[in-house]
Amino acid sequence: MNIDDKKWETLCSKEDIRTKTQELGKIITQDYHNKNLYVISLLKGSFIFCADLVREIDLKVKVNFMISSSYGDGFETSGKVVIDKDVEEDLSEYDVLLVDDIADSGLTLTHVMKHLKTKNPKSLKSCVLLNKPSRRLEDLEPDYIGFTIPDAFVVGYGLNYGEHYRNIPYVFIVTEEDRH
Repeated sequence: MNIDDKKWETLCSKEDIRTKTQELGKIITQDYHNKNLYVISLLKGSFIFCADLVREIDLKVKVNFMISSSYGDGFETSGKVVIDKDVEEDLSEYDVLLVDDIADSGLTLTHVMKHLKTKNPKSLKSCVLLNKPSRRLEDLEPDYIGFTIPDAFVVGYGLNYGEHYRNIPYVFIVTEEDRH
């Protein structure tokens, strides 16, 4: 499918995302006051959201990155999660917050959270920009959620289609309708 030929419907505007990121930053600042916060961004999809989020957290924060994959270029998860880049350091002195773009099937977040628990952080929570509970295959509820969304294919603000469109400053739904 060529999504350039399809109609895009804005799901989360640039302004909505900014407001929600500010709200989450304030809540996380309160929740992690007097804690040793270590934010791990799950690349590639969360890099824009994570960058905006950590700028809204009014605490000393350490940031690192992991890369996992389960989608490829398709619309559906492959069901197999692979960690391509791990956090190498000891996490036992940190309260870890894993940041991802979307909780869809829950397979990736569940897999990565289980993996991070083996590194013995003081605490471990998750934060997602988008939550799609209708697609959940794992018993998972992220600790911090930007938006709960319907079952639709979403792109933009870090989320990609074929490794493109991450730079769009809002989240949109690709419809079956042609643009023209």
